Amino acid sequence: MDSTQERTFCKWLNTKLEANGYPPMHSLVQDLSDGVRLIQLMEIMGDTSLGRYNKNPRMRVQKAENVNKALEFIRQRGIKLTNIGPEDIIDGNLKLILGMIWTLVLRFTIADISEEGLSAKEGLLLWAQRKTAPYKEVDVQDFSISWSDGLALCALIHCHRPELLDYDTLDKSDRHGNTRLAFQVAADHLGVPQLLEVEDLCDSTRPDERSVMTYIASYFHAFSTMDQAETVSRRVEKFAELMQSVWTSKNDYERRARALLHALSEVQKKWSTSRFTGSYTDAKEQSATFTTYKHTTKRTWVTERQDVTTLLGNIQTKLRTYGLREYIPPLGLALSDLDDAWNDLLQSEAKRSRAINAQIRQIKESLRKEFAELANDFSQRLHAISLELSGVAGPLETQQDQVKEIQTRLPTLSEALTRVAKAEQDCVVANVEENDYTVFTCQDLEFELGLVAQSLTKKISFIDNQIVSRNMTNLTPAQLEQFESTFRYFDRDETNTLSLTETSAALASQGLVYSDEDITYIYDQLLQDYGAVTFEAFINLLVEITEDQTSPEQLRESFRGIAGNKPFVTELDMRLAQLPVSAVDYLSEVIPSTNNEVGEPEYDYDTWLRDVFA
Repeated sequence: MDSTQERTFCKWLNTKLEANGYPPMHSLVQDLSDGVRLIQLMEIMGDTSLGRYNKNPRMRVQKAENVNKALEFIRQRGIKLTNIGPEDIIDGNLKLILGMIWTLVLRFTIADISEEGLSAKEGLLLWAQRKTAPYKEVDVQDFSISWSDGLALCALIHCHRPELLDYDTLDKSDRHGNTRLAFQVAADHLGVPQLLEVEDLCDSTRPDERSVMTYIASYFHAFSTMDQAETVSRRVEKFAELMQSVWTSKNDYERRARALLHALSEVQKKWSTSRFTGSYTDAKEQSATFTTYKHTTKRTWVTERQDVTTLLGNIQTKLRTYGLREYIPPLGLALSDLDDAWNDLLQSEAKRSRAINAQIRQIKESLRKEFAELANDFSQRLHAISLELSGVAGPLETQQDQVKEIQTRLPTLSEALTRVAKAEQDCVVANVEENDYTVFTCQDLEFELGLVAQSLTKKISFIDNQIVSRNMTNLTPAQLEQFESTFRYFDRDETNTLSLTETSAALASQGLVYSDEDITYIYDQLLQDYGAVTFEAFINLLVEITEDQTSPEQLRESFRGIAGNKPFVTELDMRLAQLPVSAVDYLSEVIPSTNNEVGEPEYDYDTWLRDVFA
């Protein structure tokens, strides 16, 4: 208990010393032993001077004079000291020193406390009981155990200054936390120094009564001074806060109303000076910007307008509540001015929306017409070429020149189709899905151009082949027809030339089967002579072969060998003879056949050869 009292009383004395510019004490025994600090304390508490004294005593007699001067002052003030003399303080008798300080505490801190006729300790206890009575967890019966959980301290603070802590949310079982909170709040906001430690209350089986009473007395004086000062100042403070709040709200209203009106005006000016470039991209960008404005900026303004209106209403309500003069906003900032500006904004929005939509419609219509004009013109040019191609006549060489001249126009048509494609893409970007000005699409025209180009290629090939056929006087018409049909069949890519494999297959279809080495030699020789295996090269090759090696009888013997002396040949026979697949497919198409009892075709090669060599 003495250690708690020593700490508490030392802190209590330090509050007096520090308030008057003296350094704090750290030990009652040591710091009071020379009498200097005791004289300083008496001068502070008595608000008087004790005269001259030895401020730096070194000898015991000097210290005794100082202590005796202080004790004599205490006795002169009517404070009774029992069994304590200068030597007790000089020698550091802690128990007697604590008793003396407790007497000072009673005299200068507790004696003047009064509550309903009770004074000092009883009055302080009654005051604490009355202030904490509404708090059901608090039961103040003494200045010891009743304060050990911190709730009584928190209740005292909450009773006088509820804004400093929320009593209802306290964890009532957290003794240390509640005590620590009360100490902190009292020191920070009430000017009550922390004379005790948390452990002095929470960890002691019976907290020291004198220490607790000294600390609680600080609360009493703090709240008593506060009550007197606050009674006078709160009235002025409340009115000042009211007027400041109204002034702040007025300024806020005017600032926000002015800013809102300026923003509404600026966006309308921007719209009125906005111009379209005529492109769909620009129109859509302006449309997207306008939509974004409505979803963001406009909604912010709607909220701000409502908030400003509410703010003005709150200002007027507050003024009427306290009987103050009504607030009249400056010229141009009344709610009616805001309403007029808002209506102007709505009209400008409608005008802006109509302008954007009209521009988009106009651009789409222009894109439709532009595409239709290009597509229709392209179709007419294609049709004219088709008519011209179908009307080609005269000698073969003349037809050949006419068709090649027509073919030279294709690059120009391709360029025109590129312009059509770009126009169609512009329509796609602009979401133009329907077009009443044309029935064509770029894909349609591209397909038709491909057909025309294909027709020209075929026509040139046909004329070239006819010229070759005309010059082959040593072949019968049937042979020419057979050779030409064979060439066309194996010219799968319609280039009017045969590749190595196509050449091999075409010859095999005529019964002319060569080894890979031989067919490669033949093919390379044709490339060297003609540059490619054209129809002319193929015909000349067949003429050369048929004149030198092949007769109808030789072909018949060849087929008979493949058929195993049967009067017919089967697909299996031809495959076993290692004819190329394409040659087998061709012969299967051109040789007449009948099906046997199992449904397998039997090809009459003899009849076919008679027809070919008739």
